[in-house]
Amino acid sequence: MSTPLSEAVDPGGEATDVMFSVRNMWKIFGRDSDKIIGTELERADRDRIREETGCTVAVRDVSFDVRPGEVFVVMGLSGSGKSTLIRCLTRLIEPTAGRVLLDGEDIGEATPQRLRELRRHKMAMVFQHFGLLPNRKIIDNVAYGLEVRGTPRPERYERAREMIEMVGLGGYEDSRPGELSGGMQQRVGLARALAVDPQVLLFDEPFSALDPLIRRDMQNEVTRLQRELDKTSVFITHDLQEALKLGDRIAIMRDGELVQVGTPEEVVGRPANAYVADFTSDVARTTVLTARWLVRDPYPGERTDGPVTEPGTVLAEVLPMLAASTAPVRVVEGETLLGYVGRDDVLRAIAEDQLEDPEEAAAIEEEAVEEMSGGAAGQSGSSPTGSGG
Repeated sequence: MSTPLSEAVDPGGEATDVMFSVRNMWKIFGRDSDKIIGTELERADRDRIREETGCTVAVRDVSFDVRPGEVFVVMGLSGSGKSTLIRCLTRLIEPTAGRVLLDGEDIGEATPQRLRELRRHKMAMVFQHFGLLPNRKIIDNVAYGLEVRGTPRPERYERAREMIEMVGLGGYEDSRPGELSGGMQQRVGLARALAVDPQVLLFDEPFSALDPLIRRDMQNEVTRLQRELDKTSVFITHDLQEALKLGDRIAIMRDGELVQVGTPEEVVGRPANAYVADFTSDVARTTVLTARWLVRDPYPGERTDGPVTEPGTVLAEVLPMLAASTAPVRVVEGETLLGYVGRDDVLRAIAEDQLEDPEEAAAIEEEAVEEMSGGAAGQSGSSPTGSGG
């Protein structure tokens, strides 16, 4: 079974320009689990495999790449295999089959000593339940990875203080975990992960135990730190809104498989199947889709002197521009004009939120395009009107 991938892979089967490359990963729990792969059972569903072998398929033939500086979010419901997957990336759980390459190095072939070095120097994980040492001060918790690495105390304390300040906990260096709130403890966990300056940050549902307001603050904190530090991150969550907010790309898992990998716009605007469509059905498309998603060439006779916006502007922010102008918005990246977005383009996106029948939505789009093309052509040479009429 192949996994839908959005990234390019070279003919040799290895992805180019990636930090993490996962190829055909399986994790099957149970006796003789390795005998399932390569037989007709590997295509069977979970229930049949469990009934015939007693084994449980947690991760099934998963492949994806994570690019440098990218936040790659893996999301799915409980039991989808996402937490098992992230543990396989670091060999906290040994995969049954497949390969994991970190910056070109095969983690599966690493000796125990080399694996420890990779975990100490190149990877850091932020856990759901913080994993702090309750008897140690905050500064010692943050400096713990550097201590294990053998970094001298003055140097590791200096680095720990920098990270404590960065996550907004300056002044709490001498406190202990039990004296801090849940959100503050998670900030300590984040500072500890950043202190070792890893190439890759791995987040295993780090905010799921936090209250909604604190969770939102932590999401904003991760966004800020990502913008400042440009770390490569793999983020596990069951929350779609969190995935859409944090992810450069999102991988949706179901029953151990990846059912779609794509940008937030691709997942919401072009779901791969009914499962993903149902998953994203409550998302307002205007808060996710951007001008780039709807950009088009001008219609014949259409005005081309409208307001300018960047391709990453969400449609909810494009609407006020259209309301204040009779011309479509020009979408410009740098000095390059990508195209135009008019009122009808945005209205179609809004209408599709309300229409369950994709054929009905397509008919509305086709009718709107015909009306705009005919209307604009008929007005050529006369007083121009906006794209939305």
